[in-house]
Amino acid sequence: MDHFQYIYKSRAADYHTMIAAEDADGNLLKTIEAVTPLAGKRVLDLGTGTGRLPLLLAGRVKSLVGLDLHRAMLVENKRLKTGDWRLVQADMRDLPFPDAYADVVTAGWAIGHLRGWFPDDWQGQIGRVLSEMERVVAPGGVLIILETLSTGALVPTPPTPALAEYYVWLESEWGYERRVIRTDYQFASVAEAVAKTEFFFGAELAEQIRANGWARLPEWTGVWSRWR
Repeated sequence: MDHFQYIYKSRAADYHTMIAAEDADGNLLKTIEAVTPLAGKRVLDLGTGTGRLPLLLAGRVKSLVGLDLHRAMLVENKRLKTGDWRLVQADMRDLPFPDAYADVVTAGWAIGHLRGWFPDDWQGQIGRVLSEMERVVAPGGVLIILETLSTGALVPTPPTPALAEYYVWLESEWGYERRVIRTDYQFASVAEAVAKTEFFFGAELAEQIRANGWARLPEWTGVWSRWR
């Protein structure tokens, strides 16, 4: 089983404990609201996981639905809910929603996995997701995709050549525009930074954290948007 699929199926609570320390400066919400005002909007969040974006957006929007493939992530999402949003288990390549269902469709740190899981047909698989996003967003609505531009790097850069290829394709073939933000993790200590991230990012980053004395772990995120 793929490393990330294993975590999403078996270690949802550990995953959320890690991401709870992410975005120390609150740049995610500021950037999303710079793309589009949220008040009165119907939001659909794909790859919603344990609720990273719903926890951020709830109370600021008219309605919110989170969709994820992995039941364990949705169970943890439900346990952590602080607002009124609905959860749906489904594949983002085949969305169970009618046309023009939402004003804003987000996909956070989810679509990029298909680049690795389907190396021979990644454009076809990701293209299905992007087409479904365009189908369910209302005219005049916006699509927002968030992906990693590296954790533990001092400058923003795609962590693999495969993801770099996907990002270029997203911009050149689909017309998405990119913003780059810092989403650093802030932990109480270096030891806590290692303890809460090594299971996800691996031993190499753990050694980098120790070597640099990072209680604040640098991270970069790309925010891609496209209006319909």
